[in-house]
Amino acid sequence: MKRIDIPYDTLSMNVFKTWETQWLLLCAGEHPESFNIMTVAWGGFGVLWARPVAFIFVRPERYTYKFIESHDSFTLSAFPEEHKDKLSFCGKRTGRDTDKVKECGFSPIPSRKVKAPGFDEAELIVECRKVYFSDLVPKNFLAEYIPANYPTRNYHRIYIGEVLAISGSPRFSVPQ
Repeated sequence: MKRIDIPYDTLSMNVFKTWETQWLLLCAGEHPESFNIMTVAWGGFGVLWARPVAFIFVRPERYTYKFIESHDSFTLSAFPEEHKDKLSFCGKRTGRDTDKVKECGFSPIPSRKVKAPGFDEAELIVECRKVYFSDLVPKNFLAEYIPANYPTRNYHRIYIGEVLAISGSPRFSVPQ
């Protein structure tokens, strides 16, 4: 897919729709040696410490967890609607048993600023360098609906990544 460089301050997208219904493909590891992918539907984009950031949540039992723990970067890729079934597959299957990239027919491509790959089929690729992590602490949950997400007490780890590069379809960029 043809993508253009998108300065972070011109990125234009419905972030709520993207995270909640379109989803993003998280990739951690190194291209082409060893990496894993998983679909993420919890996260966000913003500014922290005067830097553009993305934040994601990964449970420790996910196979991708070992990759994000042992590498300093990750990518987030958004795909056109026709790939929704593949993203669903990547969210339900583990990379321990399945080569999800091969099963989905995705084509890993080198990133410009990080070691984790993006994917040629993606319409948006956000490249991030990890700058912070923290485990969710149940005693800090303030809303009554949160604990129901953790019946087995397998709390997510949040990762914050500084956005180093964005490339995508021109529809994701607004002129300055």
